[in-house]
Amino acid sequence: MTTPVPGRPEQADSPSGGTAQTVLVSMVAALGGFLFGYDTAVINGAVAAVSETFRAGGFILGLAVAAALLGSAVGAWFAGPLAGGIGRVRVMVIAAGLFLVSAIGSGLAFSVWDLALWRFIGGLGVGAASVIAPAYIAEISPAHMRGRLGSLQQLAIVSGIFVALLVDYALVAAAGTATRELWLGLDAWRWMFLSLLVPALAYGTLALRIPESPRYLVARARLDEAGAVLRQYIGGDVDAKIRDIQRTLASARRARLGDLRGPRLGLLPIVWVGILLSIFQQFVGINVIFYYSSVLWQAVGFSERDSLMITVITSITNIVTTLIAIATIDRIGRKPLLLIGSTGMLITLGTLAFTFGTAPIVHGRPALEGVMSPLALLAANLFVVFFGLSWGPVVWVLLGEMFNNQIRAQGIAVAAAAQWLANFAVSTTFPALQQIGLGFAYGLYTLFALLSLIFVLLAVRETKGRELESM
Repeated sequence: MTTPVPGRPEQADSPSGGTAQTVLVSMVAALGGFLFGYDTAVINGAVAAVSETFRAGGFILGLAVAAALLGSAVGAWFAGPLAGGIGRVRVMVIAAGLFLVSAIGSGLAFSVWDLALWRFIGGLGVGAASVIAPAYIAEISPAHMRGRLGSLQQLAIVSGIFVALLVDYALVAAAGTATRELWLGLDAWRWMFLSLLVPALAYGTLALRIPESPRYLVARARLDEAGAVLRQYIGGDVDAKIRDIQRTLASARRARLGDLRGPRLGLLPIVWVGILLSIFQQFVGINVIFYYSSVLWQAVGFSERDSLMITVITSITNIVTTLIAIATIDRIGRKPLLLIGSTGMLITLGTLAFTFGTAPIVHGRPALEGVMSPLALLAANLFVVFFGLSWGPVVWVLLGEMFNNQIRAQGIAVAAAAQWLANFAVSTTFPALQQIGLGFAYGLYTLFALLSLIFVLLAVRETKGRELESM
């Protein structure tokens, strides 16, 4: 008995689809999410060392850090049209190549300016991967398990963040400090960036082994190949599915960003739903926890060691809650999970706003006294729990399945670009908001949690169990 190899659908004869193989190819696509999380988190351990090595001021250093986010917005914007033209798998390979270039360039950077350039290039890969993974997973998955497989994207992202933090810690532990030479005459902080080579090579190599999206194949009139992929990975009445795909692609023309135009503020209503889902996912302040948590907890009285431990615990919490979402999303549904998440985030963010807003100011920073310290810690981690089981994975699932075949790649591209710009806005404004007051900052995020709850109630439609052709 032979084991079918992902990417070779001609070996499949079963009409029921291969669940294990579908999971495998979805995991390969989700590796882009792993790189997404890894690339955005690995900079944390290198920031101070980069500043010291290149004597970079706060503004220039912030630009080097944020360059990846700007690159991600650009990469997401162009990935959709590119995927419609050359296919999902080829865009994955291109993204892997961009990660490789960024890893080498960042690791060997000779100034903060070229580091910013290499980070921007890596961001292009992050943005492309953030668009392609949910689109591809949605198109290769049976409807009854599409939510769970789509959630792999968020699981991969949070796993990438966790692994990057561990690698940073291990490299610093091996060298003594991030600015001390480790191997081959290179400082430890440079190896933090070079470590990205390993997952980037794995992503590019494995992407070449998975099949192209059946919907892309039908759009290119490669019906035999599309039928083989559908038979092996999705199952059911393959001929009927091909006819359904052909019906939704009846215009038989290359998809363009212009297809998203509509009567309401220039875009189709469904595109605005995708954009607002992406914006609310970021505007509740989740990345404040991941980008600034160590600094934040030190600012309110925790030691550096305790702050780092809290950060690690938070990243583990995020992984666990994402696993819960994967186990429940196809049973509970997308919209109920979002409502649960928004309600929980509203309560926990409100608690953080209260604890920081009422704390006395000592030496220019809030001092959490008595029960307020453990209450803030509990609220912050419960916030991550509610985000991790709802808005974290569910938004990626919805973006992958809410658009019809004609505009899916383009719709995800626009929504993902909006998400990266929102991420950039939140990440760059938090230091200024912190100066105003942490109570004010968390009060603002609480407001967006409330708005997200209203938005889901009024605008988001359930997609659980529906075939993509019925969207």
